[in-house]
This record gives sequence, C-alpha cells and structure tokens, in this order.
Amino acid sequence: MSAFKNTTSSSIIFLLTGVPGLEAFHTWISIPFCFLYATALSGNSVVLFVIITQPSLHEPMYYFLSMLSTTDLGLSVSTLVTMLGIFWFNAREISFNACLSQMFFIQLFTVMESSVLLAMAFDRFVAISNPLRYASVLTDLKIAQTGVAVVTRGTLILTPMVVLLRRLSYCRSRVLHHSYCFHPGVMKLSCTDTRLNSVVGLTALITTAGVDSIFIPLSYLLIIRTVFSIASSEERKKAFSTCISHLGAVAVFYIPLISLSFVHRFGKRAPPYVHTLIANAHLLIPPVMNPIIYSVKTKQIRRAVLKVLHTTETKK
Repeated sequence: MSAFKNTTSSSIIFLLTGVPGLEAFHTWISIPFCFLYATALSGNSVVLFVIITQPSLHEPMYYFLSMLSTTDLGLSVSTLVTMLGIFWFNAREISFNACLSQMFFIQLFTVMESSVLLAMAFDRFVAISNPLRYASVLTDLKIAQTGVAVVTRGTLILTPMVVLLRRLSYCRSRVLHHSYCFHPGVMKLSCTDTRLNSVVGLTALITTAGVDSIFIPLSYLLIIRTVFSIASSEERKKAFSTCISHLGAVAVFYIPLISLSFVHRFGKRAPPYVHTLIANAHLLIPPVMNPIIYSVKTKQIRRAVLKVLHTTETKK
C-alpha cells in the first residue's frame, strides 16, 4: 500500500469501465451510442448554425437556445472519446490529469446547462408577464453578461472540487465504474480522508442544480399566475405554448438526473450494467433530445432549419 501512496498524482493511471458483464457485446452496444452521438452533434450544430445565420432568430429566446446548444455540444464531446474508445478499442486507461480535465468539463457543461435552463425560464417569465418591456429588459448586453455569468459560476464552483482531488492519495483499486471520470467515483478510490471533498462536492451540487431546480419551478408558478390573469382563452393558450419547448428541455435534463440518483440509492441489487447504461444515457439524453424538441415544437426554428436545408439542396 505504501508503494501506491507514494505515487505522484501525475503518474497515476485509472481504468475506465465499459458495460460490466457485457464486454463481449461492446461493439454492438457502440452502435446505438454512435447514433446518439451523431444525432446530438449534428442536431445541436444545425440549431446553432441557423440561429447564427438567420437574422429573424436574433432575439433573446434564440440567443439562450444557442447557449443551450453550445453547452450540449460541449457535454457530448467531453465523453465521446473515452466512451467510444472503450467500446471500439477497449482503451480503458486514462491518466490522472486527463481524468480531472474530463471530470471538470463534464460537470462544467452540466452546471452550465442547468444555469441556461434557469435563464430561459426567466426569459419566458419576462416575455409573458411584461411583453412590452421584453426587448428593453433582455438586451444583447444583458444576454452576453448572462452567458459570462453562466461560465464564471460553473468555473468558480467546480474548480475547488476538482483541485482538492489532487491532495488525495490513491492506493486502492484504480478501476472507475463509469466510462468517464466522475467525481464520486474518483473520490472513492482514495485511501485518505475525503470528508472535505464530500462537503465541497455536496456544496457544489446544492449551489448549482439544487438552487436552479427551485427557481425554475418558481418561475413557472409566476408564469402560471400571469397567464391565468389574461382574460382571453386564446391568448392564454398562446402564452402557454411558448413554454412547451423549455419545459421539455427541463424534463430531459432533470428526469435522467433524478433517475440516476434513485438507481444509485435504491438499485443496489440491480445488475451493474444497469447503473452504467443509465449513467451513460443521462449525459446523452439532453444533447440528443433538445434540438429535436425545439425543432418540432418551435415553429421559427423548424422553418429556419427547413430553409437552410432547402438552400443547401438548391446549391447542389
């Protein structure tokens, strides 16, 4: 054990895990994951492209959507290499520094997604409760400041959590139970006191997704109260319809996250591959579903995508 304890952090090599018990089927399992990654990368790239290139979409709601697509692209790329590397080449080794970098970016993009969803809830509240002041409240400068605040918030909260892992000694098994680096998983491999790490990790969770999960429903309570004060039933229906896409994005972000928490807590008797597949899927579902939701439910995005596709076909 002492030999492990004296190992410098830069020389530590962790072993990532594919799907336990189904190693012989990794090549076949990679097919749906490849499809999901292709869908996530192409879908979010198209949404981002149409928002940038179509002047009609240069409005606050779509600027926030472009932030969401950028975050989803980052989240997809953060896990792409290690996950497909395991499935295709059984490339399980990852250095300590690479592991910390991957962990930081996965959690940064997850926190950013939660923050953007909160900003989008505020956007819907302002648009419905005070439509005449919408453009003056959510100016381009305010939106840019929101984007900077989203990145800064995640970076400041998550940096201590990742840096504190460097002070630990790792003298137990080097096998991680996911196909990507996950803070609790790395922490469990330490043979030193991790109480400070646990406190910092829990604080980071509460101050990001925890806070956001309170303010998003609060925003919708205020939206509902505003909508019911509208006299015309047609106007009420129209106001609610503008929130459907955002509610879908909130659902595909929080439901897999809550499901993963329940499986870890109450599914101890479930086969190991169930935990692994849900852990992998919970990072892929939002990037895959968000562009689909917004393309189907938002008429302006759908029209812009079809216009770009039609222009591309015409040029051919």
